[in-house]
Amino acid sequence: MALFDWRAHFLPFIDFLQQTGHEPWAERLTRQLVARFENNPHGDLPRWQSALDLLPEVPGVAADLNRPAITLSAPDPLNQAQSESLEQGLRGLMPWRKGPFDFFGTHIDTEWRSDWKWDRVAPHLSDLKDRTILDVGCGSGYHCWRMAGAGAGRVVGIDPGLLFMFQFLAVKGYLGEVPVDLLPVRMEDLPDNLQMFDTTFSMGVLYHRRSPLDHLLELKGTLRPGGELVLETLVVDGPEGFSLMPEDRYGQMRNVWFLPSCPTLLRWLDRTGFRNARVVDVSDTTTEEQRQTDWMRFNSLADFLDPNDSSKTIEGYPGPKRATIIAEKP
Repeated sequence: MALFDWRAHFLPFIDFLQQTGHEPWAERLTRQLVARFENNPHGDLPRWQSALDLLPEVPGVAADLNRPAITLSAPDPLNQAQSESLEQGLRGLMPWRKGPFDFFGTHIDTEWRSDWKWDRVAPHLSDLKDRTILDVGCGSGYHCWRMAGAGAGRVVGIDPGLLFMFQFLAVKGYLGEVPVDLLPVRMEDLPDNLQMFDTTFSMGVLYHRRSPLDHLLELKGTLRPGGELVLETLVVDGPEGFSLMPEDRYGQMRNVWFLPSCPTLLRWLDRTGFRNARVVDVSDTTTEEQRQTDWMRFNSLADFLDPNDSSKTIEGYPGPKRATIIAEKP
């Protein structure tokens, strides 16, 4: 089976860090990638690389990053052999959770309608044109591509999930040297106090952190003075000071720690030094937005809700409600 050549994918970004005065991060990232891909490689790497290698070469690819589905198109239709190889390769990268995507007419209906979240968030953002952006917990990079479509100068997504990285590379492999990168690292793997980004997104991460205030401080450290934080997380109804800590699981997820009320979340942001924090959207997550599909055949939200009362999780907690908050670093 093919081996994953991590240097071919990440050296351009490491070079960028070195050229822009971030040599310590470049050195640190190189050590992390060596540890991840050489010292302790994931057992599925050859399989995922083989799936990626099946994707056919297609000349003249164009990308539309402003549609609900990230869309790749070509001047001429794919022939049967190309279409079959494309389908086989993309299915070798299942399950597809964040999207949707369209590869030359092959539509990937992902578990999450991530475009719905983007449509809720985008109207409230500062203009992304030419901004340097960090997307924490970016999954397959769907929102990174939407940020690029909105004119961002450079987008850096981080997510430790290696399958997400290969799904991202399936898109980037057709686009060449675009200023969008996905690094398979965690938030805590970044250098402290980077102060590198104009906008930092953290969407669907905070409730997975044992210490949510420490996460907010980490996010603050990534931003330049005057930078913008876009925070999206699970919340519950309640007064300031109230948050829910599940006894064990929440919606069958073990790693859920704190679900604050919106007033509590605003207080957390104030206490961690952000200014002008405001709630711009609160929406219930429905089984239309997160569901099982032909490209994600495992259990999904419908299986995690009370079968007799869909307003509650299977454990009896309030059903998933997500708030988006925007704040600035002084």
